[in-house]
Amino acid sequence: MQDGQQESGNTGRSVLVTGGNRGIGLAIAKAFAEAGDRVAITYRSGDVPEGFLGVKADVTDAASVDAAFTEVEQAHGPVEVLVANAGITKDTLLLRMSEDDFSSVVDTNLTGAFRVIKRASKGMIRLRKGRVVLISSVVGLYGSPGQINYAASKSGMIGMARSLTRELGSRNITANVVAPGFINTEMTAALPEDTQKTYLSSIPAGRFAETEEVAKVVRWVASDEAAYISGAVIPVDGGLGMGH
Repeated sequence: MQDGQQESGNTGRSVLVTGGNRGIGLAIAKAFAEAGDRVAITYRSGDVPEGFLGVKADVTDAASVDAAFTEVEQAHGPVEVLVANAGITKDTLLLRMSEDDFSSVVDTNLTGAFRVIKRASKGMIRLRKGRVVLISSVVGLYGSPGQINYAASKSGMIGMARSLTRELGSRNITANVVAPGFINTEMTAALPEDTQKTYLSSIPAGRFAETEEVAKVVRWVASDEAAYISGAVIPVDGGLGMGH
């Protein structure tokens, strides 16, 4: 697609969602596809859902990231919308947390986001436009026992997005953070009933979010309607972390 075509509307853009073959990532990928964008996803394991360009990539490896982007660029053109969603957890209390428990989570979630953003920014700078959305978590602002590593990685995304905004904002490139709260996924469904009730009691909305509710916010903040929003943290948490 030529630049002139891209300027005419908000559809048909080259979108890349990291960790996009399940959960929130897949919902985000579907939301962009429904809007007519050409969507690629990175994945480490599992199947590639139908309708998406799947590229195997390890966000902890810069060479793997580069190869994935090259594949996406050849198929869809330079990445115009990057959603940094790939992440892992290794939950344990501080005194039991090993250095590897800490560094591996930060390397995947935060440094992994850095690697994909750095690679995507080359094309965005040339295009003089781009949308970067980092998928953080209410935990990054609110904290959570047993998640010092995860919370640190998700909190760090805010500094990353705001620094990126200051560096590249004049080139029509925005960088924002979406911070989901508790979401209806396989992971929350597997929690004991008592634990689910405890979580629900702390959420003013009184329910968990659906993955689509996060996806629509991500799609909107990457749209032309949100062109003047950058460096923002948008919570999608039913009021759980308000004020943070």
